[in-house]
This record gives sequence, C-alpha cells and structure tokens, in this order.
Amino acid sequence: MCGGPDETASGPRWLDAAEREAWHALVGVPLRLPAALDGQMQRDAGITHFEYVVMVALSESPRRTLRMSDLACLSTASRSRLPRVVKRLEERGWVRRAPCPDNGRYAEARLTDEGYAKVVASAPGHVETVRNLVIDALSPERLTQLRDIG
Repeated sequence: MCGGPDETASGPRWLDAAEREAWHALVGVPLRLPAALDGQMQRDAGITHFEYVVMVALSESPRRTLRMSDLACLSTASRSRLPRVVKRLEERGWVRRAPCPDNGRYAEARLTDEGYAKVVASAPGHVETVRNLVIDALSPERLTQLRDIG
C-alpha cells in the first residue's frame, strides 16, 4: 500500500512520488512485455514465446542437447510445464527426447535440424521486437544498469 511519508522511526518507509512512479513502471513490465513478445512470436512464427525460449536454449547448447532438468532451469520452466511444451515441439519435429546416454534415469532434449531452422527463421522478428520494446530505448549505461538489476 502506498501512503504518505511516515515521520515516525518505527513506521513504514513510504515511497515518495518518484519512487512510486518508478515502481509502478517496473511492475507493469512483467505484465506487458511477455504479452507483446508472445503476440509477435505467434503472429510471425506460429509458436509461443516460451516455445522459442526452449528452442533457443537448446540451440545455444553443445550438440543442441540438454538434460530436461537443465533445460527447465535455463528456460525458467516448471517441471510440469516443460514436458508438455517439449511434447508439442516433438510433434512438430523440432525436438527429440531420449534417455541420457550416461544415465538412463534422466531424459534429454535435442533440437533437430528442422528445429534449428525454425529458431533461425524466427530470430529476426524476435530481435527486432526486443530492440523496439527495450534495447533501443536504453543508453549503453542504462543497458548495463538493466542487466545489473536483472
């Protein structure tokens, strides 16, 4: 709750007008940005932004392969969400799952050549959207600050 400044030492340290404005702007980012990124990706590439994130994580990994648990960490996916998404990507021929060769108790996901081609084809529109929504509005110093804040 935002209120007026509390002059007592034991009371809450209320946000001043500038702090409230900055806070409200920041709180709006996780509401608006994912919707904008997802909308662009669905419109231009026919996939969700999260599916793209999963495929990018695989594309940037050695042999385009990751253990499912590592992929969940890199994509910030829940353990229940990731298998459903990977299954959809498998059905499209973009990802293959298999037991880990060094430990069959684990599964790994591998980006297929077709999946890599999908990432490459989808990347220009995504990068342009990221630039338009975030990067181009920041000076190099502010970009570094954003990285540090994140």
